[in-house]
Amino acid sequence: MARRRIEHVGLMVKDLDASIAFYEEVVGLRLKGKLMHTNGVIQLAFLGFDAAGETELELIQGYNDGLPQEGKVHHVAFAVDDIEEEFRRIRQLTDVIMIDQEITTLPNGARYFFFHGPDGEWLEMFQTDRT
Repeated sequence: MARRRIEHVGLMVKDLDASIAFYEEVVGLRLKGKLMHTNGVIQLAFLGFDAAGETELELIQGYNDGLPQEGKVHHVAFAVDDIEEEFRRIRQLTDVIMIDQEITTLPNGARYFFFHGPDGEWLEMFQTDRT
């Protein structure tokens, strides 16, 4: 079990570019990367303060922007060293409900899968070369 840190927190947004501008101008974050998900619908942007090993903010456009105010946080992601090992381990746990039935690989090489926490919250194991 090689989990290292909270990797990122995913926040659903209606307008990716407007949200990027807001978090850069108002909060002081810097855009670290932007990409289209492999499903061709969801757009992602990662922002941070340029600190080594920092937890990033992931902005997600195109997933579901109609949630109530208190429901905009989509998931919490944990950085792992071996996504395949974590996938096998978590799938074997009888009290955990998987959301994904396979590991997804993004165009930037990052790999992930989702599963539910005890109250239905979305949790993600995430492996990337980003620092």
